[in-house]
Amino acid sequence: MPGRAAIGSTKPLTAGDLPAVPNPDLPHELWHGVLRLVMPASAAHGSAVSRLTVMLGQHVYAHALGELFSESTGFLLERDPDTLLCPDVAFVAAGRLPAGGLGSPFMEIAPDLAVEILSAGDRPAAVRAKVAEYLRVGVRCVWVIDPAARRVQVHCRNAGPGTRTATTELTEGDVLDGREILPGFRRPLVELFGAILR
Repeated sequence: MPGRAAIGSTKPLTAGDLPAVPNPDLPHELWHGVLRLVMPASAAHGSAVSRLTVMLGQHVYAHALGELFSESTGFLLERDPDTLLCPDVAFVAAGRLPAGGLGSPFMEIAPDLAVEILSAGDRPAAVRAKVAEYLRVGVRCVWVIDPAARRVQVHCRNAGPGTRTATTELTEGDVLDGREILPGFRRPLVELFGAILR
């Protein structure tokens, strides 16, 4: 298709280029038009993703709050150059979902909540950059879950003018609270880490 960048070229890629990437069965993200392969995750990572999805799903769907999305879902957050990210878990509030329903290849909306669950190979600087990027493009809250340390960092944009961010660190004895994004959601963090070795 005209205007598409060839894989391996220096021209920024677009979301439309993704079907032609090598190893299409592996998940990919775009970072300002640059392709990034998302590596397979550890067992601890997978357990935390599954447990959190079940916890959130029980609350979100029982109260018709919106829709949850898995780590294979791409969110097209910016164009020219394109940024397409795949949070491990994402939530979009009901009032922000497309009126015609889901169906387009990628959601062109910033989720209300993006969750990143760390694996052993994740570099702290890269995680911080991704959190900053999520918040910059309009994600209201980012949860960074560290199964190895059994803790969660909650990064939320403050309401009002400016782009201030409040960060809270929770440990295993604390309660994960959905605040205004997921009203009524409160679960002890110990439930999230139940299957992970100490």
